[in-house]
Amino acid sequence: MKRLLLAAAALIWFPTIAGQPSPAASLLTLNGKIAQGSLIRGQVPADSKVLLNGEPLKVNAQGKFVFGFDRDAASTHTLEVETPAGETATRELHVAEREYDIQRIDGLAQNMVSPPEAVLKRIRKDGANVAEARSGKRDYDAVFTRFMWPAKGPITGVYGSQRILNGVPKRPHYGVDVGGPTGTAVVAPAAGIVTLADNLYYSGNTVILDHGMGVFSTFLHLDTMDVKAGDKLPRGGALGTIGATGRATGPHLDWRINWGTMRLDPQSVVSGTPEAG
Repeated sequence: MKRLLLAAAALIWFPTIAGQPSPAASLLTLNGKIAQGSLIRGQVPADSKVLLNGEPLKVNAQGKFVFGFDRDAASTHTLEVETPAGETATRELHVAEREYDIQRIDGLAQNMVSPPEAVLKRIRKDGANVAEARSGKRDYDAVFTRFMWPAKGPITGVYGSQRILNGVPKRPHYGVDVGGPTGTAVVAPAAGIVTLADNLYYSGNTVILDHGMGVFSTFLHLDTMDVKAGDKLPRGGALGTIGATGRATGPHLDWRINWGTMRLDPQSVVSGTPEAG
């Protein structure tokens, strides 16, 4: 089935008023592919207001902001900007629809597909801890820097794929999987602050990294974790190694990107292939 390849690209858009370019046109910049699963990074004059579908977006002191479109986002969205000088611009965003793979995974331990009642309390606690770790919206703006692949290896799973586990349909896969031997280095794709480093039932050894503005990377199934909550990592800083902990049939890294609670495609913020690093 076809997959839409997402490569970050600068998009400068030019709203018009009565057929003429707006005075604010050259000041409004979006960076990213307008497609389902994408993270979009933007720039407006400092102290501007930005609304997406009528809801205000966080804008930092430099006029930078982010937003995203989830796996099944609708086709049309509206972005509005008001500058401190009173200039306004409205842009209708047309979101490209994607087709998603179906991925069948067999050989999982049955308690990882249909967990017993005895572990449901732990799973709920894990979920609450992850939600807390992704709840911040720091002005920290590492999210606007260039991302790199966090590990080297072949891509073995992609964002959005419908998962069928041991023959049972489950939720889609919301990360990109990079295969590699146990012990392969995993590094920070961009600078960030560790908000969680813990062993979770489904995802095994798990690290969450806050890149700022409500954007988080999560690294699942690690063999080792070399960080703790509160640690600050530079881009390329070591955070652990590839493993097969939690619900996994073999060693790999499952890398995920979240904008708050919205699950986005990591391949929308990185270019190239993980074989090249």
